Amino acid sequence: MRPVNRLIQGRILLLTICAAGIGGTFQFGYNLSFMPGPRSHIQEFTNETWQARTGEPLPDHLILLMWSLIVSLYPLGGLFGALLAGPLAITLGRKKSLLVNNIFVVLAAILFGFSRKAGSFEMIMLGRLLVGVSAGVSMNIQPMYLGESAPKELRGAVAMSSAIFTALGIVMGQVVGLRELLGDPQAWPLLLASCLVPGVLQLASLPLLPESPRYLLIDCGDTEACLAALRRLRGSGDLARELEELEEERAACQGCRARRPWELFQHRALRRQVTSLVVLGSAMELCGNDLMYAYASSVFQKAGVPEAKVQYATIGTGSCELLMAIVSCVAVERMGRRVLLIGGYSLMACWGSIFTVALCLQSSFPWTLYLAVACIFASILSFGIGPAGVTGILATELFDQMARPAACMVCGALMWIMLFLVSLGFPFIMEALSHFLYVPFLGVCVCGAIYTGLFLPETKGKTLQEISEELHRLNFPRRAQGPTWRSPEVIQSTEL
Repeated sequence: MRPVNRLIQGRILLLTICAAGIGGTFQFGYNLSFMPGPRSHIQEFTNETWQARTGEPLPDHLILLMWSLIVSLYPLGGLFGALLAGPLAITLGRKKSLLVNNIFVVLAAILFGFSRKAGSFEMIMLGRLLVGVSAGVSMNIQPMYLGESAPKELRGAVAMSSAIFTALGIVMGQVVGLRELLGDPQAWPLLLASCLVPGVLQLASLPLLPESPRYLLIDCGDTEACLAALRRLRGSGDLARELEELEEERAACQGCRARRPWELFQHRALRRQVTSLVVLGSAMELCGNDLMYAYASSVFQKAGVPEAKVQYATIGTGSCELLMAIVSCVAVERMGRRVLLIGGYSLMACWGSIFTVALCLQSSFPWTLYLAVACIFASILSFGIGPAGVTGILATELFDQMARPAACMVCGALMWIMLFLVSLGFPFIMEALSHFLYVPFLGVCVCGAIYTGLFLPETKGKTLQEISEELHRLNFPRRAQGPTWRSPEVIQSTEL
């Protein structure tokens, strides 16, 4: 429990984590999870609005198309936000970027809140796009900001707090979207506009907290501001050693400019980092966790849960991910990143196999439906303990200060593209594969575990400069070994 004790001692660091998280990844999870609740109400509003304009109702397939656009504009906005995050982080800094990002949230909340009064479903679409842009920016900059502000022995735990706030946002969205709260037919504009609350909380708290010390020293060259930020974040301890490490990293980056995203793919010195980012970032989105959430409601109903109670059972799935995100935050500095990733993907493959067998046998053995329900919860728990949090640390730990913003852009863009493709292709996968729908995702889980075991270096307890040096040796193995020594020619007749 030493990491938790250190977090309690560093009150400013703890407040920084909360202020960045509540308006950051919390927003992503929150705006993602409550949308199934008001679906029928928004579709009805869309049809009524169209009928009031044209005098004719919308056909069912066009209502479904409008709803699909409203849902898919969120990941599309997230892609734009991910591409915007890198330039913002370099130009404005980490903290100011998170604050400016709330402009999108405020505009989206205004559009949502007045959409019904204005009789415009287009305002809902635009609002979803803007809130997606906000999520894309915050999901990239928040782990960067926290990872650069934390001491090396707490860096993993602090960076993984992003996963905790994502899971917390999912649970809060599921709770607020209940019919008894804002899931009421008349309250859906307030439900959509409630994203304003976390944004206001961040705007009120984050300006009082320090900027990333690494950004202040390496990007801005302001030693005094860096030292002041370190004093606030670390308290009254000895900062000489940490400042020395930052100066070493600054010297290593001297004369370098911030890399552009496409340059990451051109440099051999970044080959392993980029490959790990692409492979494990894709694996996180393609491992089937979203499938478990999407399939949960139908499995719950088939298992005998009344339709009116399914919404409460669904909250349990989000609570599982939140619980394991908290556990992994404590465990990451004890067990390391590799162990959590390998264990998470291996367990997901195991539970996914059992889930597939249970679905195939449900007609012959009805009790297997309860086994399928157990597998859904077990798979979400396994995702929460490893891939959900550790993957978000990769861009922060594997890249140096000059490449980190570009790496976060690549990671974020990849995540949103994969999320869009999975959302688009999932209905067709369900229809084509039926009970075997999880089989493609099983392969992804196995590949994620194997890649982590073979190619991902452990970063636990190392400074960012030490990680960069180790990765350089891995990218240039022959150069790391030094010149090959050649012995003099041996004269066979005199050899003893």
